[in-house]
Amino acid sequence: MKDEVMEKTIRVLAIGALSLAATAVYGADDTSQAASPSQTPPEANAAPQRDAGPKTPAALADGTDIAAINGDTVVKKTLANGLQIVVVPDHLAPVATTMLTYKVGSREADTAFPGTAHALEHMMFRGTKDLSAAQIAAIGAALGGQVNAFTTNDATSYYFTMPSQFADVALRLHAERMKGILASKADWKQERGAIEQEVNAAMSSPIQVAIKRMRAQLYTDTPYSHDALGTRESFDKTTAKRLQSFYDTWYTPSNATLVVTGDVEPDAIVDKARTLFGDIQSHDVPKRAPVEPEKLDAKTIRMPTDAGYGYAILGFRAPGTREVAANATSEVLAKVLNNPRGPLYTEMVASGKSLAAQFGTLPAAEAGLGVSYVVFPKGADADGLVKQMRGILKGIAKDGISADQIAAAKRSLITEDVAERDSIHGLAMRWSSAVAVNGLASPAQSLAAIKNVSADDVNAMLKHVIQPDQSVLAVLTPEGSGAPKSGGGFGGAESFSPENVDDVSLPDWAAKPLSEIIAPEQSIKPVDTRLDNGLRLITVPSDSVHAVHVYGHIRNTPDLQQPENKTGVDDVLAQMLEYGTTKHDRKAYQAALDAIGASATAGTDFSLTVLPEHFATGLSLLAENELLPALPKAAFKPIQQRAAATTAGLIASPDFKSSQALARGLFPKDDPSLRHATPESITGLSHDDVTAYYKRVFRPDMTTLVVVGNVDPADVKTAVKKRFGDWHAPDDTAEVDLPPVAPNKSSRHHVPDDAQTQDTVHLAETLGLTTTDGDYRALKMANQVLTGGTFASRLYRQLRVERGLVYYVSSGFNTSRTRTRLVFRYGSDPDKVDEAERLIRRALVQMAKTPISDTELHRAQAGLIRQIPLNEASASAIGYGLLSRVELDQPLDTPYRAARVYKNLDAEAIQAAVKKWIRPDDLVRVVQGPAPE
Repeated sequence: MKDEVMEKTIRVLAIGALSLAATAVYGADDTSQAASPSQTPPEANAAPQRDAGPKTPAALADGTDIAAINGDTVVKKTLANGLQIVVVPDHLAPVATTMLTYKVGSREADTAFPGTAHALEHMMFRGTKDLSAAQIAAIGAALGGQVNAFTTNDATSYYFTMPSQFADVALRLHAERMKGILASKADWKQERGAIEQEVNAAMSSPIQVAIKRMRAQLYTDTPYSHDALGTRESFDKTTAKRLQSFYDTWYTPSNATLVVTGDVEPDAIVDKARTLFGDIQSHDVPKRAPVEPEKLDAKTIRMPTDAGYGYAILGFRAPGTREVAANATSEVLAKVLNNPRGPLYTEMVASGKSLAAQFGTLPAAEAGLGVSYVVFPKGADADGLVKQMRGILKGIAKDGISADQIAAAKRSLITEDVAERDSIHGLAMRWSSAVAVNGLASPAQSLAAIKNVSADDVNAMLKHVIQPDQSVLAVLTPEGSGAPKSGGGFGGAESFSPENVDDVSLPDWAAKPLSEIIAPEQSIKPVDTRLDNGLRLITVPSDSVHAVHVYGHIRNTPDLQQPENKTGVDDVLAQMLEYGTTKHDRKAYQAALDAIGASATAGTDFSLTVLPEHFATGLSLLAENELLPALPKAAFKPIQQRAAATTAGLIASPDFKSSQALARGLFPKDDPSLRHATPESITGLSHDDVTAYYKRVFRPDMTTLVVVGNVDPADVKTAVKKRFGDWHAPDDTAEVDLPPVAPNKSSRHHVPDDAQTQDTVHLAETLGLTTTDGDYRALKMANQVLTGGTFASRLYRQLRVERGLVYYVSSGFNTSRTRTRLVFRYGSDPDKVDEAERLIRRALVQMAKTPISDTELHRAQAGLIRQIPLNEASASAIGYGLLSRVELDQPLDTPYRAARVYKNLDAEAIQAAVKKWIRPDDLVRVVQGPAPE
């Protein structure tokens, strides 16, 4: 856990926290994970994507539109009942996403019941006339992919991402729920417990609360004055009858759009959709009132935060995404203002005065929320920073934004547009947003609008949004929450009568196609080679990838490679890498990237996204930053001071205290992983320490480069050898593997967090095996039974579905070449923490005593095996997945080897592995938030 907190710069954490809190997207299972080289990232709910340009569609006799977009045939069809269908083939992997979006969100909810759309989204998983909640969950789990839903101000979307051979099954599930649901009192009573846990989790985030309050001020007395989350008080008053009425009013084919993307045949999808949805009757939906906000009554919001760093946020009304031209202008403006060459970054971040400074828009169809914010360390003058930020924006507005800046922003947005197409799930998000939410014929209209934005448009918008009477200010000041408390271990194993999770019989239309489990074949063909200097190059050619994506990782472990009295040198180095190269200073380097519309990051994890025609130039710039960083002495002191101030706040924060409490519970007191930076260790650094650390850690023999794109591997190798071939490694050997550790003993820790109304709980233990051990796959199967497949899993069913104790519960293995940890995580009210923990421990004891059922075995095998193709359904999943396998010293086709193992495992082998390795009595518990009751 310490790695997750300390190895990222505070600016990344801060920006990510604000972005996550402000999107106002709520779902039935909105868990997420951070991407890293040792972990393949799941597809996120990404921003809508756009295609390369508008095309003129052809129309068939039956009303089906066919358009040639980006070399693919995009088929659009509107059924007689009004259901819109869009099919976008993409053959990157044998995967498909089916996304059904209903054009109803929180804006249609009664102001007294703001979370109605969100609550109904939850109830859509509770069963229909012909399908029980258990059957829906079991089918979703057996599909083996991602099953989720989310609600925004404007829409509610339900999606399945799974092997494309099961697209028909997913479509049938969508259709069954469109025919009608069973919103019973009993089901709502159970689900209300879970959704209120979700509300408590969100309201435990000061950023979330601040954005909620800002929205209420900016859009008072409009449907956008509240977000999609809802409140605990309103859910207490919500009834099943109200939810059923909301469904009957808005959930109708003519108010929905079905988007299917991936490795599918468009005609077959349209035919299947016509069969499944064509007989569902439609009705008119109520007319929506126009959104007409009144004159703004701006008031300052001041709040505490436990994050260890503070925020000063200016919020203002921004164009809705349906205002295509204005929204495009907003996107270009944000890109200009966020450019590292610009005054906002230069004067506020590069100068060392703040940790981050950003400008952006949180989208909604008719009422966007614009934000300009700074992140500052504890003790900083927040009001002074706000004054400076306002002054910088006024200065930019006065001087005007040049045509060159506009052109650079457009090039960057065009590259982002192309790169965002390289995801099957992302394609569904892109088209659903464009067609269902924004009412466009194609996402291409958004890109066309961006290309038409002028400097005058951008300057006019900036002058409007910087007016003090047009904005709301929120200031979140860091404050502490008290010292952690630790105690003894768990009191012992519980005695009970073991019970297997009930078997669920599926309807024939699902049971037959899902019954046979076939181990997949790898669809990508990575070309693996090494340069003479030891650098490993993996090239993945694919004509389904539109941009060129480069992902790099240098194996490193700061816990081992930093001198004991110089902890924090890795973070200072990471920040100094942003200050140019020996060939280009900071601004000149960014200008070179801007000239080709590329984006790049440097460090032990580095990346490049670029259009194919600019690959050679982009690779040259990436290599320049990695191999020839300027590390200027002039930048050292401001960065050092900023890092010391940031660290002071961070180590006082509950997040850090929780991670340290967990680490101390798991590892010996002298373990290297317990070391961390302090303000004193950072202020004691010298510039020479930073350069020495760079030379020690940045070495080709520890580096892997993955290139994904429509490229020739031989050409890529030539280009990489030209730019990285002269890089030489030191004569010594890098030590980056932490020593194995003995099994831990149980302990319990409480970390106060005044900002949280809900507790965040971690239960963890060290395991004495690694990924190469024969039992590792059996334990993965056991974990799949516990929490894989979400609602069909034992713990989701016991903790959420049946008792409403938690909103989410997750579990998994944190692995390296020498260590493995089993970690459970859940969020619950203080009075539910102990009961949830008891049930988790009971589930582990049960799995050691009694073999899982045949149904659970089949479901776990199906889930693990069928999710494997998703590792190749986006460029990022391919890149990070390969880096993960290198980090763990695994063959590149490890997931496919694992599939064969999963298929041959039996219940007795899983039981034996759990009994041998899992120790329910030795779990370390860390609770962050109010004291458990």
